[in-house]
Amino acid sequence: MVTYAQLWQCDPAAWRAAGAAWGGLAVAVGRRAEELGAVAGRVSDGWRGAAGSAAGGHVRRLREPLDAARLAFVETDQVLAGFAAALARARGMLAAAVAAAGPAHVEIDRAGRTAPDVTVTGIDRVAALHAADRVGAGISAALDAATHADRATAAHLDRLGAAAAAGWPISVPRSRPAVGTPPGAVRRWWAGLTDAERRWLVLFEPAYVGRLDGIPVGARDQANRSLLAAQRAALVRERALAVRTAMPRHGAVAASHRLVGLMSGIDAVTTRLSAETGERAYLLGLDTAGDGRVVIAVGDPDTADNVVTYVPGMTADLRAVRDDLGRIEALAARAATVDPSQRTSAVLWLDYDAPSFLDEAMFAEKARSAGPALHQFAEGLRATHEGPPAQQSVVGHSYGSLTVGMTARTTGLAADDLIFIGSPGLGTDHASALGLPPQHVWSSTATDDPITYLAPDWREPFNRARALLTDPLWPDPQPNEYLWFGRNPTDPDFGGRVFTGDAAGHSGYWHADNDALTDMARIALGPEHQSRVE
Repeated sequence: MVTYAQLWQCDPAAWRAAGAAWGGLAVAVGRRAEELGAVAGRVSDGWRGAAGSAAGGHVRRLREPLDAARLAFVETDQVLAGFAAALARARGMLAAAVAAAGPAHVEIDRAGRTAPDVTVTGIDRVAALHAADRVGAGISAALDAATHADRATAAHLDRLGAAAAAGWPISVPRSRPAVGTPPGAVRRWWAGLTDAERRWLVLFEPAYVGRLDGIPVGARDQANRSLLAAQRAALVRERALAVRTAMPRHGAVAASHRLVGLMSGIDAVTTRLSAETGERAYLLGLDTAGDGRVVIAVGDPDTADNVVTYVPGMTADLRAVRDDLGRIEALAARAATVDPSQRTSAVLWLDYDAPSFLDEAMFAEKARSAGPALHQFAEGLRATHEGPPAQQSVVGHSYGSLTVGMTARTTGLAADDLIFIGSPGLGTDHASALGLPPQHVWSSTATDDPITYLAPDWREPFNRARALLTDPLWPDPQPNEYLWFGRNPTDPDFGGRVFTGDAAGHSGYWHADNDALTDMARIALGPEHQSRVE
């Protein structure tokens, strides 16, 4: 049992750093494994015949234990990062209980036992007795949470140690579901596999494991991390080929620019994945086709109390991922500040072809085509979550709000709350069409966000601009009731709930000093905090 003193003295950051060290070791071992793979290829290519094949096969077999060890090191990183997060949550619970003691005239001794202040008498002492029981219950809950995390972590590390002692056994699974299988069925299939079968799949079919909704986040993260180096190397080769071939100069420059942007995006993702401080990141998908796609979580969605998925809008792609990573970081950090006793995971879902230019953003097709994948992903988060269901929210910004709105209306979304930020409309005229009670549909648009003046008639913005230029005394424009894709979700007749923020344009909702960021965090934290949304 974790004691009161131990919980106060523990250092979650030290456990997080220890996990990151294991993660760094996994990267180093992965490089060695790649080198062995390259050697095996050269042996097979340069040494023909049975002897050459045998030699190449021998080198490839040398790589297998390294690959297995690399996955185990990544898993150790995950386990220790999860332990650090659990300790931080327990510390938050303990701090909240202790903070409530003073105003309630409750004393706490060094063992965490509570009693009324000895100076309190009469009826005030009766109230202090009840308060002491409440504070004591809060302390006990914090210690229980820390103890549970400690035991679960120790058991998980014991299993990893046993697998290492056995030589990382692997076994080919007898069956596997097709991509697109409902996540609940995928989760049941995965639960029925042995550790050896799961290890085989992550080792030899990482692309399959990494993209399949319904497989737990930890396994998908291991699989997708193992693909990163090869994905970047393929881009390097493609760029070299584009430069060498007879492609017209303009085409070569454009191709090179796209590939360099994708490599930069992978580098940004890799940097965040290898961070030694803060919440650990989990890679749930990365695709370098086209402008690139990525799904990445800050904090483990499978163990979090709250999961908030952010869907960005126009111009979002792998090449520009830094800004969107910053937004989920800001949201997760604000939620932790508002309520340190809860664990909140923020997910960037950029698994669709977002519009690159206005001519694409004028049509709903890209939002509509994203619906099945977003629906499946949200269902997968529900299916793999451990323990009681998480409070699950989805945030759509700009064109991403249309993507979220159309998905909720057509295929449904596994969400407790929907949050629309800087929206051009949701493809519907009333919150009741989105599959949730209207009181769980939220929206906010800054007063200086130009999107709120985007009327269905394409001439409207130009008419407003001309009026302002010709008549400086023209009254301030008011937000349109109807926007490009339907009724303005901040309009009272839309039927949802509206919160306000600072005038910070179309992209300033995640600024640290913007009240809109705090309100998004409160919504993500659930009903207990939603009453404070303004």
